[in-house]
Amino acid sequence: MSSSSPSLSTGGSGVAEDARAGADAPAPRALASEPGARLLPGWGWAALALFVLASCVLVPWLSLGLPRASAWHLSSYWVGLAGKILCYAMVALAMDLVWGYGGILSLGHGLFFALGGYAMGMYLNRAMSAASGTLPDFMQFMQWTRYPWYWAGTEHFAYALFLALAVPGLLAFVFGFFAFRSRIRGVYFSIITQALTYAAMLLFFRNETGFGGNNGLTDFKVLLGWPVGTAGMTVALFAATSLCLVLCFLLLRWLVRGRFGRLLSAIRDAESRVMFCGYEPLWFKLFAWTLSAMVCGLAGALYAPQVGIINPGEMSPANSIEIAIWAAVGGRGTLVGPMLGAVLVNAAKSWLTVAFPQFWLYLLGALFVVVTLYAPGGIAGLLMAWRHRRD
Repeated sequence: MSSSSPSLSTGGSGVAEDARAGADAPAPRALASEPGARLLPGWGWAALALFVLASCVLVPWLSLGLPRASAWHLSSYWVGLAGKILCYAMVALAMDLVWGYGGILSLGHGLFFALGGYAMGMYLNRAMSAASGTLPDFMQFMQWTRYPWYWAGTEHFAYALFLALAVPGLLAFVFGFFAFRSRIRGVYFSIITQALTYAAMLLFFRNETGFGGNNGLTDFKVLLGWPVGTAGMTVALFAATSLCLVLCFLLLRWLVRGRFGRLLSAIRDAESRVMFCGYEPLWFKLFAWTLSAMVCGLAGALYAPQVGIINPGEMSPANSIEIAIWAAVGGRGTLVGPMLGAVLVNAAKSWLTVAFPQFWLYLLGALFVVVTLYAPGGIAGLLMAWRHRRD
């Protein structure tokens, strides 16, 4: 990246504005900011503060501070469900970075999410085995007498957390480098990511892979010396997930509001023009792609202890397609929109799969079609259009 390359920081000129002029993507445009612009408006900081207070103070008090007989008591079931949905919101946030701002539609983010979950599941299995003095059940079934070499070090929480970030990030970096260098994009890139996810799912289904086969890793009982599944641990994991979601949002918000975000949006809209201006799109796309995978890995690491299981089903291509639907429903290129879409879609799923289990997939497909045809900007786009009409 030459220092003599044209600047993208001015509001009325530069690559980003030229690229937008010829863009035909239906997604809301990523908001380019002037240098020194605020990371969030005042009401945004207030909303974040309220969310953190609710997650770290109100929810623990309602769940742990009130007796179960109280009408205001919040059961562990609902806290756990909310924590799981917040993990999905983190994945939708990661998807928006590459799809909403980079124009890279991934159908393989479920793989990165699952890899993060497996890394944490290995630690949880090691903690359980240390307490019982035996290997996990699936290893005993395979008549193994020791852990495979790639399980080394997973008895340490910090190393497992490192793996949850590093393994998805390394896989994304290697895959993305060759894909982006070969100028693979559009539907072809989406198909390749889906094929990669499907191949990994088949690999993890095999018992000899050493990750539990069909059943995956389960029966988690201890996390950092504390029992898993108790009301206190459920609330603690929910609060940790909430804080991680806020931190990831602020990090990505900072990125997309600066020079990197303007360049990434310009690459999305007119990659050739960016190249002619002296920038190399490969490294910008690769950085966004790798960071997105790492955020998914973190979400998976938080998901596994809250759900109590991680198996190859999380790598299903259908799960990756659902992630794209969350982002589309919420509104691409807004960061907040995909998180909102993930929360609303999964909250509806939790109810509809119980009330009308046979119709849920049809409703999900219909929702995606309706949003694509009549609200391409998603919920965030509708809200912005309403605000503009009001002003």
